[in-house]
Amino acid sequence: MELLENERPDTIPPSALRDCADILQCPLTGGLLVPSDSEWIGAGGRRYPVNHRIPDLFLPLDSPISHRDVTEIVKAYYEETPFPNYDDVESRQSLVAKSRRSQLASALDEQLPDGAIVLDAGCGTGQLTNFLGLAWNRRVFGGDISLNSLYLANEFRERYRIVNTAFLQMNLFRPPFRDGSVDVVIANSVLHHTGDPRRGFEALLGKVKPGGFILIGLYNRYGRLPTLGRRWVFKTLGRPLYFLGRRLNSSRLSAVRWEGWFRDQHHHPHETQHSIDEILGWFDASGVDFMSSIPAAHGAPFTDQSRLFEPHSRGSTSVRAAAQLNLMLTGGHDCGLFVMIGRKRL
Repeated sequence: MELLENERPDTIPPSALRDCADILQCPLTGGLLVPSDSEWIGAGGRRYPVNHRIPDLFLPLDSPISHRDVTEIVKAYYEETPFPNYDDVESRQSLVAKSRRSQLASALDEQLPDGAIVLDAGCGTGQLTNFLGLAWNRRVFGGDISLNSLYLANEFRERYRIVNTAFLQMNLFRPPFRDGSVDVVIANSVLHHTGDPRRGFEALLGKVKPGGFILIGLYNRYGRLPTLGRRWVFKTLGRPLYFLGRRLNSSRLSAVRWEGWFRDQHHHPHETQHSIDEILGWFDASGVDFMSSIPAAHGAPFTDQSRLFEPHSRGSTSVRAAAQLNLMLTGGHDCGLFVMIGRKRL
């Protein structure tokens, strides 16, 4: 990108914000937003501050989602403990190398539709967002409730001039995007930390274009059991039993990353667990066609040739149950997460 003579690099908005500003909206009224360096102004004169070049478009709900509403609790948790840290990512090259080790991140980078506008909802410190934003032919927004997490994400973005990514603070129950304006929504490992995961899914789905895609990653009801068991053992018997956690004994974890991983998996203030059949029910009720899942609902292994955004068989009830039980039997690999991808009907 070429700089104008009187422009400073740290004041230039990322091209995602410049090119896609028309899809953003006031989270309160749904009206237009007028951006400036210090604040964004919504309809009726409501003002949203810009902190370290991150628009604060977070708006609390008018009333609790349910008796288990934990938005503010989780927000405070991640302000204190941004996760994951960037201490093992020192450059574009190391970010790419780390991301390529994830089959999901690698597949997303290779298979996202050309020219896609992507929302990474609950992006945390934005490592996936920044990785996907390295491609020239897409625009990627990272939204999160934690400003401290977003500081880390945006600092990395600015240091390495990732111009196709932009970050904003938001409430995923009130995403500041026009309805039907986003090609792909990613909500990986976030909805299970809310008070109403299904309502969060529906709020995000509303922003997806007809024919666009939504990807959600959730803790599995069966695959999460090994982690929950270890959590109980660690809480009861303490550090002598930490050897039971494979990641906790990895030599690749620095002290900071060890602490972040341990707190996220064993001291998080709120989580829920779900199943493939439950999410298929969400899809059916919301006009979403099932595309694929990890693990595969029809029982096939996930490989480099697996196509995320093409329709696959749902499998049978017994095959889906077996796929999820395998998550448990393998010790809750990848935290017991499973991923579901659907296409919003035209």
